[in-house]
Amino acid sequence: MSAVKLSTKLFMKGFIEQAKSGKVFTVEFIKKNGELRVMNARLGVKKGTNGQGMKYKPTERGLLPVYDMQNGGFRMINFKTIKSITMEGVTEYIS
Repeated sequence: MSAVKLSTKLFMKGFIEQAKSGKVFTVEFIKKNGELRVMNARLGVKKGTNGQGMKYKPTERGLLPVYDMQNGGFRMINFKTIKSITMEGVTEYIS
């Protein structure tokens, strides 16, 4: 594993722990179709779930499950395509 990937992985782990408290954050990433997307999102939203959970662990597949605040639905973001994350006025750029 390269140092860049490791630091990104450590950053994401710390970010996820901080965001689990329900804070809204802005994430900029590249969608599967190649478009740039900016989303306001939250982690840990339970509304609209059935309580059974998923059949797999998204983080093991490099995905971050979030609740899209603008469109009112759950989305998956690929860790590898995240460009920046802003929380509480602080922006972190990820390479």
